[in-house]
Amino acid sequence: MTTATPESFFDSILFSRKQRAKSLIESLVRPAGIEIGGTGPASVRILDEDVYEMVLTRGFVGLRDAYVNGMWDAERLDVVTDMMLSRRVPIQWAERAELVLSSLSGRFINRQSRARNAQSRQHYNLGNDLYGAMLDRRMVYSCAYWRNARTLDEAQEAKLDLVCRKLGLTRGMRVIDIGCGWGSWAQFAAENYGVSVVGITISEEQAKLAVERCAGLPIEIRVQDYRDLERSGERFDRVVSLGMFEHVGYRNYNRYMRIVRKCLSDDGLLLLQTIGGNLSMKTYDPWMNQNIFPNAMLPSMEQITAASEGVLVIEDWHNIGTDYDPTLMSWFENFERSWPKLKDKYGERFYRVWKCYLLTCAGSFRARENHVWQIVMSPYGVRGGYTPVR
Repeated sequence: MTTATPESFFDSILFSRKQRAKSLIESLVRPAGIEIGGTGPASVRILDEDVYEMVLTRGFVGLRDAYVNGMWDAERLDVVTDMMLSRRVPIQWAERAELVLSSLSGRFINRQSRARNAQSRQHYNLGNDLYGAMLDRRMVYSCAYWRNARTLDEAQEAKLDLVCRKLGLTRGMRVIDIGCGWGSWAQFAAENYGVSVVGITISEEQAKLAVERCAGLPIEIRVQDYRDLERSGERFDRVVSLGMFEHVGYRNYNRYMRIVRKCLSDDGLLLLQTIGGNLSMKTYDPWMNQNIFPNAMLPSMEQITAASEGVLVIEDWHNIGTDYDPTLMSWFENFERSWPKLKDKYGERFYRVWKCYLLTCAGSFRARENHVWQIVMSPYGVRGGYTPVR
């Protein structure tokens, strides 16, 4: 009779635990139409059996970390994400420990404070070569508008023009673009509507290229925090902010609205474009915080309306979130096509992280887990009513 060694005893317990994790995860994803070991667009290839325990203990955070670490792969990561989210595969509960830490951190620390700008700007300072290769010719890094567009360039110009029309721009107006990026909207508005623009960004890399791209136009680009506007005394006919509000944080939403109101003329308009979520959260996505957007947070409709109450009047609310799916897929196609020129600088791990970021986000918008809102606001309400523009 052979006596079991301590090593074999613990090995058997470990094997049993792994088998239970595998069986449970397979039973959760099968009803969603996800094939493990299949060949279709929703098929998943397991390359390391430890992935099951990682997902079981850490949910979607662990799933994305495991993907980056090469523990599994998929024919279409965007399709797998869409199916998991739209069919409510119940693995989010496993993230609760990380979300609790995120929540506690958010309650006691203002993670979007001025002092933390250095962390937030990391994403935008990665390299203009990366964004130039991935984005459209105008370098617009926010959701495009695909209603009558066939290409990314057309869709982004359509979005820029939609924003100008919603704001009712006329020649001679003075506008501030909060979070101006590489100056794409400022350049378009100055060229096509004859306005002067002040663009502010916290990214030195963005500002440097924006100055070059906007040369010769009535545009001033500043490296500046939006909170500096609070005491500047400057007034503008219009305020626009495209894809920056995600960096404001729930502790600062009301302050942001009050700052906008302070620098907006009494008959002015704000157009705020932001990604938003279905639920009011006081936490950040731990994976996105660690890998892509440090300290970013998605607002809810309730949080935005509460922040603007008594400060600004909401005139129009337009959800263009389904247009982010083709926008992100176009960015990924450009990134994939340009990777041979980028890989020596950025490395293979970056490739996995960036691919996971773009494709899982595309899947989340397809599943209607996330949205993109264009919200028009005024100081006192447009007399006679604001006419929505589409």
